Amino acid sequence: MDTLKVLKHMFIETPGSDLSRSDKILYSPFLVQMVVTRRCNLACAYCNEFDRDSEPVPYELLTMRIDKAFDLGALAVEFTGGEPLLHPRIHDLVSHATARGIPYRMLITNAYLLNEEIVKRLNQAGLSKMQISVDTVKPNDSSAKALEVLQNKLEMLAWHAKFIVTLSAVIGVAPADETLEVLECAEKLGFLPRAILMHGHDGGIRAGNSDFEVLGKLRKVLGATYSEAGNYRERLLLEGRAPFKCRAGARYIYVDEHGDAMRCSQRSIDWKKNFLELSIEDLRQNFKTSKTCSNQCSIGCARTCSSWDEWRFQQKVQETIIESART
Repeated sequence: MDTLKVLKHMFIETPGSDLSRSDKILYSPFLVQMVVTRRCNLACAYCNEFDRDSEPVPYELLTMRIDKAFDLGALAVEFTGGEPLLHPRIHDLVSHATARGIPYRMLITNAYLLNEEIVKRLNQAGLSKMQISVDTVKPNDSSAKALEVLQNKLEMLAWHAKFIVTLSAVIGVAPADETLEVLECAEKLGFLPRAILMHGHDGGIRAGNSDFEVLGKLRKVLGATYSEAGNYRERLLLEGRAPFKCRAGARYIYVDEHGDAMRCSQRSIDWKKNFLELSIEDLRQNFKTSKTCSNQCSIGCARTCSSWDEWRFQQKVQETIIESART
């Protein structure tokens, strides 16, 4: 991220927001992930974040949630699903976030629906970054997101995209040599290579100790991102735990299709609240509360967004489940 852009956003009060400058600096979200549709065109075996027939979230509701993210001082909004390109107004959503002044507008996609026209419209809308996970070289029982299927689309994207593209390999889905080939392809195309760990439905790691060999082979390809967020991947694979001070629910917020804010996609039982009703007190409480799941957490967004505040105090308190108040 552009450091000057980040500092400018964090130190200037947001017009119309109840948050003071100090509140923004101390507690505002670095990232709000927002589900725009639960529907997906694929059915990857390891994924529990999709269905096959949900309607897209109405555009008007999503713009209200984007406005709320802006009011909370969010540095970035990332549209996710399901498959967000199935939302008929995804370009308008990116445009709205751009117009509101949210510094980074991002999108996660499986890339199957990409074409030149979609890429050009996302350029015009002001998309900052696209994240794609290519799990294997050849389709397997766990995933259809395969390099041999998507190669032409990725080459088209490299040619036309004016936004940053991160190409992620998921450790635990494919053999080590295929994971390495995916990330070498990312380098050749000028994309940012990234490795993420396959997680279970509780957010904990699903990869085994044998996958540590994979990560070791990727050290050269990943460069500085190999040891991001306290080198959590290596610690999880080698030791089975990687304690950290999780700031999810403040620095990182996941908003599902119903408009419920959660700490992440896998831990709705711990805490959730209507996103439009989120207050600075909620951000403070989530920031200061230690999470019982943090030692085994493999949710990269929660870890990277929390890493900036590792030096700050976090109290050990008993967690309380907050019921959702949907509108």
